[in-house]
Amino acid sequence: MRIQFNDEPMECPDNLTLANLLTQLCLIKPGIALAINHTIVAREQWEAHLLHEGDQILLFQAIAGG
Repeated sequence: MRIQFNDEPMECPDNLTLANLLTQLCLIKPGIALAINHTIVAREQWEAHLLHEGDQILLFQAIAGG
């Protein structure tokens, strides 16, 4: 299936969870947040959230500042 990850097209297998995608991309790190189709997905839901054809995924990295 085709998805978009940070505005880049990507091919991935069917029945892939969000957590599995992040593991494959070596992106599971503290301080990241994800939005799928403009909706934030809680970290607790990453293991169960199945990706679908055409999903648009954006990864955000928390930045500390002052």
